[in-house]
Amino acid sequence: MLTNQTSSLHIANDIRDIKPPVEIPSGWEWLWWTLGVLAVALILFALWKWWQKRRLQITMKPPVPAHTRAKQMLEKALELIAQPKPFCILVSDTIRVYLEERFNFRAPERTTEEFLHELQDTNLLAAEQKEKLGEFLGRCDLVKFAKYEPREPELRDLHSSALRLVEETEPVEVQSPESKVQSQIPA
Repeated sequence: MLTNQTSSLHIANDIRDIKPPVEIPSGWEWLWWTLGVLAVALILFALWKWWQKRRLQITMKPPVPAHTRAKQMLEKALELIAQPKPFCILVSDTIRVYLEERFNFRAPERTTEEFLHELQDTNLLAAEQKEKLGEFLGRCDLVKFAKYEPREPELRDLHSSALRLVEETEPVEVQSPESKVQSQIPA
């Protein structure tokens, strides 16, 4: 009987509980995971594009037009009117840089003669403007290189010549028909 009892104990320990059902994959899980990853990637890409656009809007200031910068520099030059050479250097360089930015001349790297020679081949300035520019640069060169010391009225005349050239050559803003009508309506 002993053997019978041990064998029945052994059999009783051998019985296990029922296992839960085994899930059989349907084959569509990979599709849902792929769609989820693509959705997250799309959201991250959209956020990155929005951030780039916003950052560009914040950091990008509209460029200051060449004629506005030239006028500002000519105003600064008036602070140096008591010192003829620095005054003439600043005024002359301002006009050269302005003409380079406005008309794509290579003015700052060239001598006055080279610049005026190149200027004669273009029709971007009127003949009178070319002549006045040549006189202006020649007078500035006298102060810069020949140690000529003009008095303040002559320096103010140089300044007004430079300012006049900028004002004559600055681009004309084209008004839309709507803004013309609005500007003609009395307030």
